[in-house]
Amino acid sequence: MPQDTFIVTLPPRQLPALHSWQVTPAHLAYRLGPGPHLFRADSTAPRGGLMVVDDKDFDGLGKIGPLCQEILRECQARGFSGAVLDFEGRLPPLEQVARQLDEQLTRRGWTLFVPERYAPHAPHARVLIPSALSGGSLQRRLEEALEHFGESRVVLALEKRAEDFFLPSPTGSGQPLTPQELEELKQRLSPSIFFSRELCARYFTYMSRDNGAHFVLFDDGDTLRRKVEEARRLSIRTFLVPWAEAAPYAAQLGIQRRPEPRQTRRYGQRT
Repeated sequence: MPQDTFIVTLPPRQLPALHSWQVTPAHLAYRLGPGPHLFRADSTAPRGGLMVVDDKDFDGLGKIGPLCQEILRECQARGFSGAVLDFEGRLPPLEQVARQLDEQLTRRGWTLFVPERYAPHAPHARVLIPSALSGGSLQRRLEEALEHFGESRVVLALEKRAEDFFLPSPTGSGQPLTPQELEELKQRLSPSIFFSRELCARYFTYMSRDNGAHFVLFDDGDTLRRKVEEARRLSIRTFLVPWAEAAPYAAQLGIQRRPEPRQTRRYGQRT
């Protein structure tokens, strides 16, 4: 039976939390900054797993080649097996970073993971498909990704989301809710909560005197499990998820525990 691969993102200081779970750590410890250069965002120096690189401080200036070499050297020094590009910007130099790293990591047998918008620039990379939708069908979304990228490249990026949408919502974007805000809203309204099979998410509606109709869409442990099951049904077996969101539901998602080490019995010890 095919095995799942769970890649969990977390700061290096939280690595001890993974001790008993069969997961691949992706270290939230690196950032592109001015120069451009690679900066470590955490004082802890991680080893093994994957590096996560974000672009929050990247200004698009400077030569990309030396920056990519810094990333490659860090992978080599820390024993990483690849990198996850957590890029939210759309600057052309970021496309160049994705392209060069795709070529150079592939040449070394390492793996690159990129957001879907960067897939055209990194033809060998694994492509991260977000699990959160505000419309349509998760099944169809994944089927389209498989048709476009192929089974070997698609990764489901799990995310425990909660959003409050005004109705109608022409942009398809809502106001993000923190877990505390969501719970306060549910306690205040006591709404009837429904499950959307198409989105694999829960939802409820309410009316506001100030701005009319609202639609609240949110995830919990059960909806994350259903999204994983939908992906498995389509032969997608690799998942990326923040450990902070996965930890309460690890067993529910199918993340396996590491076998307990066998204790060697000493000579003469009674059974």
